[in-house]
Amino acid sequence: MALLDGKKLLITGVLTDDSLAFGVAQLAQREGAEIALTSFGRAMRLTGRTARKLDTEPPVYELDVTDPAQGEALRAELERSWGRVDGALHSVGFAPETCLGDDFFAPDWDDVSVAVHVSAYSLRTLADVVTPLMTDGGSLVGLTFDASVSWPAYNWMGVAKAAMESLNRYLARELGPGGIRCNLVAAGPMRTIAAKSIPGFAAFEDEWVKRAPLGWDVNDSEGVSRACVALLSDWFPQTTGSIIHVDGGYHSIGA
Repeated sequence: MALLDGKKLLITGVLTDDSLAFGVAQLAQREGAEIALTSFGRAMRLTGRTARKLDTEPPVYELDVTDPAQGEALRAELERSWGRVDGALHSVGFAPETCLGDDFFAPDWDDVSVAVHVSAYSLRTLADVVTPLMTDGGSLVGLTFDASVSWPAYNWMGVAKAAMESLNRYLARELGPGGIRCNLVAAGPMRTIAAKSIPGFAAFEDEWVKRAPLGWDVNDSEGVSRACVALLSDWFPQTTGSIIHVDGGYHSIGA
């Protein structure tokens, strides 16, 4: 029996086939899950084209995580089409250009608030969409980039990720009595569209390749996909509020 046989999973964040979420979607299907994707605005067409590259083309629903009405509409659609949801992947993040780069003090609150809303609070938004439909328990899994330390150039996106990591723990506490688990996967640097928007990101890649105890391939996201799929399955029934590092062990070594 495949790991996700019979599971119904909502997956956010698929833009191109180098998206981390695409790897999760592909592996989830191959492990027996029925999936649906989300996108919004002009990106809907790009997500739709990428969806056709999966083994079975899934539906693509619109979800702007800053629009509560879209969340309510998506929950109603999932209830109509599926009746229940077993798991969801949060792979959503965005920060205005001023929030990244050399000048930590460049952005004002208007820009910072966008980063926090889209990259952190949206985990709660996704929970609002799917957890009412997790009638027999379920699993929320999010993607992060280790926010326990500060990183060059990552700046306010790092602050937003730290907020997301805290939010994950609070969601785990609140949703646990309903049998719903909430965990994050902290991936090492990968060559994705999101990474290309971070100034100097190549330096992250070089550092990881040199120092990760298990080695690191910035083009190979299979380890991340496997971790997410495992957490979406029933194989971690007592794990919640956790951050699983899939970074070649980089997080465990000192400077």
